[in-house]
Amino acid sequence: MLTSPGVELLRSITVFSMLMVLKYLSKVFYRHDFGWVGDVPPEPWRKIRLVAFLNHTSLFEPVFLGGLPNDFVWRIAAHGVIPAADKTTCRPLVGIIFKFVAHHVIAITRERDHTWFEVLNRIDPKSMVIIAPEGRMKRANGLDVQGNPMTVRGGIADILLAVKEGRMLIGYSGGLHHVQVPGHVPSVFKTVRMRIENLDIAAYIAELMARGGPEQFKRNVMRDLDARRDAYCPEEGKLRKIA
Repeated sequence: MLTSPGVELLRSITVFSMLMVLKYLSKVFYRHDFGWVGDVPPEPWRKIRLVAFLNHTSLFEPVFLGGLPNDFVWRIAAHGVIPAADKTTCRPLVGIIFKFVAHHVIAITRERDHTWFEVLNRIDPKSMVIIAPEGRMKRANGLDVQGNPMTVRGGIADILLAVKEGRMLIGYSGGLHHVQVPGHVPSVFKTVRMRIENLDIAAYIAELMARGGPEQFKRNVMRDLDARRDAYCPEEGKLRKIA
């Protein structure tokens, strides 16, 4: 459904205002230990088309806003596309908040159905897609709610091919079980940790396509991101230096 530029701008301003409130609340109540992995371009927060958030442990993860620059927060508000689980967006209070964490928040069923294709159809030349590629939260025991190991799912490969070029940020979370275990009251005055990698999307696609062509691309993306997560995510509640 088409909307007028004025309505789109109002939506962007509303989302930006809420995100900035969350950012400064986070800065008041938490310490942010952010660091870069690998080669860092001169303007690492510019030209970002895809953000992949790995080690998804809590719906309290907007706390990481406290470590982001304001112009990047505006990009989320004006051009962000976030697929969110429908069971999250349907919650009475949390669902309302999550509908305002990006310009487009699209409820998905986690199946490759019309909801997923709606996400892909929302991607335009200015979009910045933000996704948790594992598709579910890791519990405190290191497994998902079904007791399975956490692995990246294939949806992010679809997004890479839809975006095609620009930069990808991979945010490696240190986890938030020391801050908020799902279903429990959050703790304050803790340190939240993230390592960030900035990759060229076209080069990343070409590298993984070279390992077996289109038939193996999705599997290669899943394996590669699993390996990067295991290598670069800082330990929860602890500082681990990254070369």
